[in-house]
Amino acid sequence: MNIFNSEEQEHIAHAIGLAEANTSGEIRICVEKRCDQDVLSRAAECFNKLGMHKTNLRNGVLIYLSVDDHKFAIIGDAGINSKVEPDFWDTTKDKMLVHFRQGDLVAGLIAGVECAGNKLKALFPREHDDVNELPNDIVFMNRQK
Repeated sequence: MNIFNSEEQEHIAHAIGLAEANTSGEIRICVEKRCDQDVLSRAAECFNKLGMHKTNLRNGVLIYLSVDDHKFAIIGDAGINSKVEPDFWDTTKDKMLVHFRQGDLVAGLIAGVECAGNKLKALFPREHDDVNELPNDIVFMNRQK
């Protein structure tokens, strides 16, 4: 899938690393070309497939993007959802949309990562013994029918 070149992927992964430097939360990005179902349902499927529910504090966040369909969703795990209001991710989505509407997917994803990292920092501050539980690279899903 040639959505992002290697430099763009490295830039996004670096942003994830910076965001996670201040929190025990784990952020991942999952990208597909097409999503032929409800975007939240597909994001939840990807969340589970990637084992994001297996983090120690159940504080994983998935930013899911379907490029061709112009759909995206943010899914937080049970540890986050138990501490926040249902509209918790709305400001993150709004910041991403500003860039997406200008056609800049990379800046949109980085804005989402930075915003999510700041929100996670308040709820799940980094501990001295924190380890990176999930990779920071983008996951490209290839759906087969």
